[in-house]
Amino acid sequence: MGLIWTLIIGFIVGALAKFVHPGRENMGFIATTLIGIAGAFVATFLGQAIGWYQPDQAAGWITSILGAVLLLWIYGRMKRQPT
Repeated sequence: MGLIWTLIIGFIVGALAKFVHPGRENMGFIATTLIGIAGAFVATFLGQAIGWYQPDQAAGWITSILGAVLLLWIYGRMKRQPT
């Protein structure tokens, strides 16, 4: 059941991050969910590194959304760079 909740929360966080950071990234359901899940992991890692969270504590909704927005921004920058 934990995996299902992680996917649901990841989709919600990803969708909210896309709403906060609109762009030209044409991302579907799966990519949005993956960005949301990755954003939660990034927020947890950074939050633990700077002391906001304890080692066994996960990031909250707001920081997860901020982590996903950060990943969307990085993705947008990488996509615009000519190869």
